[in-house]
Amino acid sequence: MTLRRVNVLILVLLSIAFLIILHRNLLNLSDFLKQEDSDAAAGMILPFESGFFADHKIRTGEEIPVVITAAEERLGAVVAAMNSINRNTGANVVFNIVTLNESVAHLRAWLTKTDIKHKIITFEPKILEGKISNDPQKADLVKPLTFARFYMPLFIPDAEKVIYLDDDVIVQGDIRELFETSLKAGHAAAFSDDCDSASSKGFVRGAGNQAIQLLCPICLSREDLYSRTLADSFTTPPLLIVFYKHHSSLDPMWHVRHLGAVGAGNRYSPQFVRAAKLLHWNGHYKPWGRAASFSDIWDKWYIPDPTGKFHPIRRHPGDK
Repeated sequence: MTLRRVNVLILVLLSIAFLIILHRNLLNLSDFLKQEDSDAAAGMILPFESGFFADHKIRTGEEIPVVITAAEERLGAVVAAMNSINRNTGANVVFNIVTLNESVAHLRAWLTKTDIKHKIITFEPKILEGKISNDPQKADLVKPLTFARFYMPLFIPDAEKVIYLDDDVIVQGDIRELFETSLKAGHAAAFSDDCDSASSKGFVRGAGNQAIQLLCPICLSREDLYSRTLADSFTTPPLLIVFYKHHSSLDPMWHVRHLGAVGAGNRYSPQFVRAAKLLHWNGHYKPWGRAASFSDIWDKWYIPDPTGKFHPIRRHPGDK
């Protein structure tokens, strides 16, 4: 056999070996892609999730601590409020959720598939013994979490500023703007005066029902403002007493309230509601109920309960 034929034979054998290796690699790639498609189908984002989880990003920078209480029967409201804050800011918000031990597992199951950064703080009702009314006729009003805000310095003792939030709200503004509000020297808190539409009539203004507050836990602890005011009462003491000469003012658009009152839909224009930075459904009618005004805004931020325990009462198409 000549040298030329030997070289040709070697070249043919190398070509065959190359084709065999290439074929095997293509088969492995095909199997890999099939596996990837299968995994994607199993963990695909559901239609209602796409708006919430499409932009999962790890947020860094200064933490903005937000405190909110979470009663078992209102967990859906808590999740919607937190989600509205999270989606309307790029800030590194950390929610400190104060709840009772009975709600911890439910809350964890609900938040596990969200990107809501949170810490769960278990509130011990025994701390209230001897400080609030024991009248059984007032049992519905004397719920432990109602008084949780009075122990803010215990939850986040070293924070310079904390945002406290009610659960029956939706935040449409950037929470960073609120957090960066400066407290005047000697002031322990800031909250807004009521902000009513020009068309709203008959509402009584007041500062005793603040849906959102900017607080200085260190100042509260130093001044002992809360514990000096907490008395044998079935409601939280009026904030005007607690923070008398100790509070600054926020933009009134951070507290557009009375959305849970009768006729709120006629008193507020859609344009005014859209411009609000915080909407507060204080009053009898809540947005997860049947007859609240502007509940479609609340629905936008609600994340369904994976356990199926919480069910908003959906309105009929003909209801207003």
